[in-house]
Amino acid sequence: MKKNRRSALHDGITIIYDGECPFCSSYVSMVRLRETVGEVELIDARSDAPSVLAALSAGYDLDQGMLVTWDGKQFFGQDAVHLLATLSAPSGGFNTLQRLVFASPRRAALLYPVLAGGRRLFLRLVGRQTIAEKRKSGARTE
Repeated sequence: MKKNRRSALHDGITIIYDGECPFCSSYVSMVRLRETVGEVELIDARSDAPSVLAALSAGYDLDQGMLVTWDGKQFFGQDAVHLLATLSAPSGGFNTLQRLVFASPRRAALLYPVLAGGRRLFLRLVGRQTIAEKRKSGARTE
């Protein structure tokens, strides 16, 4: 019998990520979570969604990492990708690879800053504003 890893507190997960980053968008769209956690809510960190405003008010720098809420707890950056790796369905090449890489807290801690830095560099090279710069300029999305 397959072990059900769904939360006893609530059925689902919320992921706040940079919707203008092609790496972030690809990552969150490829991670298979629905069969293990239920509903998956994806929220663009560049929007004015209440959960984004709450995350910013709580002091999360969404330019530095994604924020995942699951079981009433928040996971940020390397802890977020580690959680997603451990919760994702073990099927498909991408999920197998990301589980191998990020299911270890030590590997997640070592690799996440490199990936986040690469993301920031890429966005600069293609001329995209950071989330904070976009918020300051008032060019938000819904």
